[in-house]
Parts: sequence; structure tokens; C-alpha cells
Amino acid sequence: MTSVLAPIQRVASARELLWNLTLRELRTKYRRSFLGWTWSMLNPLATVAVYAFVFGHLFQASHQPGDPSGVDAYALFLLCGLLPWNCFTMVSSLGMGSVLGNSALVKKASFPRELLVFAQSLHGLVQFSIEMGILAVIMLIAGSMFLPWLPVIIVQMLLLLLFATGIGLALSAIYVYFRDINYLWEIFTRVWFFATPIVYSPDVLKGRVSGWVETVLRWNPMAVFVRGFRHSIYDGRFAGWAELGAAAIAAFISMTLGWIIFTKMSRRFAEEI
Repeated sequence: MTSVLAPIQRVASARELLWNLTLRELRTKYRRSFLGWTWSMLNPLATVAVYAFVFGHLFQASHQPGDPSGVDAYALFLLCGLLPWNCFTMVSSLGMGSVLGNSALVKKASFPRELLVFAQSLHGLVQFSIEMGILAVIMLIAGSMFLPWLPVIIVQMLLLLLFATGIGLALSAIYVYFRDINYLWEIFTRVWFFATPIVYSPDVLKGRVSGWVETVLRWNPMAVFVRGFRHSIYDGRFAGWAELGAAAIAAFISMTLGWIIFTKMSRRFAEEI
């Protein structure tokens, strides 16, 4: 038990350093940018506008009205799935480059290397919270009464953050030894994006793919998270214990494996960087 808790205790003892690293990331995110943190919402809105036109208008992508909210807007349906996806890709990608991006610090100072990844995760949580706050206002105006499920949404956000952080831990360690993982991850996430029902409704898959493929796509971790957020925010109803349970399991497995991989590979970071 002591060996299992040791990494957690090591990070907890360095929480002040974690806070300083996070503040550094937040301060430098949009440094010398005229619009500053406004870009944190303009970027996903621009993406939604393009996807809504291409998939919603040109290809007439199907979506169901919110049940029981009654909200019927493809752009909002898309936004409820795109924001969680953007959070996942941002945290995992920034986490992947966090160790190499701080190579001078890794070589000169002794501290828990995980803090570099965790700082990026907390940075991602701040941005995700801003985006979700704006989305919440929009959904309330549109008529989705999701406020009773706000605690569930917060739990979903934290589980998504843990899932992305676990992957970020593993990727950051592998990236030190294998630099091509950056390009492979970019390709993989592109495929993963379209394997997840973000721009289309999950109902589209029925009868168009074999049963086992549909099952795999339905329960891929990001599909679970996207579905859960849509139930809570777009539909305005409880996400369901199955969805929350699957999200919790995915987060636990990701963090456990990611931290194990990181701990084992971090012993030679200073020599490899």
C-alpha cells in the first residue's frame, strides 16, 4: 500500500510547486494577445460554425431534439460534444509535450516530474470551465433546464480530466524516448474524433455497421463522455449510472496505467532529454 501511495504523497508534498507551474501556464497562454482568454471560446465557436455548416447544412447530419429539454439546434448538439473533446485533446497533447518542453528544469532540479503534466491538466480544467460556463448560459437561454444535474456535470468534467491526464502522463513519458509519437497521436486522434459521435447522432450507426463494431464505437471512452455530457446539458436529464460508471472506470484505468508508465520511464528522463 505504501508503494502505491508514494507517488500521490510525493505530488501532494509539492503542491505549492504545482500551483506555481499552473499559474505560469495560465499567465503565458495568451501572452501578448489582444483578445486574451476570449480565444478560449472563439476557437471552438469557429469550429462549430464550420462543422454546423458542412455537416448540419450541406450533409444534413441527423440529431434528435433534447429529451426532455426540447432543444432542437444542431450547433448546440455539436457544441455539447465538441467542448469535451477539445478538453481531452488539449490536456493529452499539452501533457505529452510538458516534459520535453521543460527539459532545462528536468535536468537541473529534483522534483516530481508528474507536476509538469498535472500543471497542464489544471490549465486545461480552467479553460474547460470557462467554455462550459458560457455553454451553460447559452443552453439556459435555449430552454435546457439542466441546473439540477450541475453536480453530475462537475463530476463528469473531473472524470474527463482524469482520463485525459492519464493518457497525457503515458504520452509524455513515451515522447521522451520516441519523438514520432507526436505525429502518431495526431493521426490517431483524427480517427478517434470521427469514431466518436460528435458531429453525428449515435443512432446513425444502427444497421450501417456490424453489431460488434457498433458496440465498440458506443463504448469507446470518449463516446461515453460525449454521451454523458449531452444527456446532462443538451437533454437536461440524468446521464445514467451506466454512463457515469463507464466514465469512472475509464478515468481510473487511464490514471493508473498512465502513472505507472510515467513512473517507470521517468527514471532516465535527464539522460534521454
